[in-house]
Amino acid sequence: MKLITTFLFIILVMLIGIMPFFILYRFSDIARFLLQYVFRYRRKVIRNNLSMAFPEMNKREIFRTTVKIYKNLTDVLMEGIKSFCLTRSQVRRRHVFTNPGLIEPYLAAGKSIITVAAHYNNFEWGTLSPGIFTRFNSVAFYKPLSNKYIDRIIRKSRSKFGTTLASIRETSLTFEKFRNIPTIFLMAADQSPSNHAKAIWVNFMGIGTAFLHGPEKHARINDYPVFYGHIERTRRGFYTCELSLLADHPLELPEGEITRRYAAKIESIIRNKPENWLWSHRRWKVKRDL
Repeated sequence: MKLITTFLFIILVMLIGIMPFFILYRFSDIARFLLQYVFRYRRKVIRNNLSMAFPEMNKREIFRTTVKIYKNLTDVLMEGIKSFCLTRSQVRRRHVFTNPGLIEPYLAAGKSIITVAAHYNNFEWGTLSPGIFTRFNSVAFYKPLSNKYIDRIIRKSRSKFGTTLASIRETSLTFEKFRNIPTIFLMAADQSPSNHAKAIWVNFMGIGTAFLHGPEKHARINDYPVFYGHIERTRRGFYTCELSLLADHPLELPEGEITRRYAAKIESIIRNKPENWLWSHRRWKVKRDL
């Protein structure tokens, strides 16, 4: 069964890979309509999340925002599949790091850094561009798939421009492996953690929210500076990634402060353009009053 799924996956990748972008987005528009109105993909989850995060929104505002959320979702999905066939020149034009010079002094001095991101706009291309816009080693953490064949294809694709993919199950081992190599560690931390006992709880969007403890844990263990990578859509199919410093000396900060700064950063971005965040995941399935 896994071989059949892999074969169908390869066919899909090949079909989308040869599509010009203007046709790709017509397919995305069709997919948006189907997900929202036919399959109603996680529509209740999206609306409930919006209602909790934006209690001031009326039903009409929630509906308008939901339409935009599905458009972003299907665009990122299509672009994610398209990434298997993207060339170096296409990534250079379509997913631009605007200020890589901000981190170069740290890396040039032999200091590794951690860059945290969110599932905001096209996070899928985020593993492709560091190898193009920087001259330093980069490692991206990801959750391996149960289908080992598709997982192998994904690893090969996302690492084709120099980024190393590492399993989240081997996070500590990976940090140790690259201890003596100036490295950009790429981590996403805005999904609900499976281990709530280790979670860092933060007031996020006015709600007590559990955040993954990994980025802060490894920043403090290694005393690595932490940056946020903000991905902004400039027009359909084109993005910029701007880096900003969250913590220069993690050990000088109280525990939980890095995560609070990260949460405050993405909250300000989401409140500005809520439609570009991944609202379809159950971010607040576990609650705790703060």
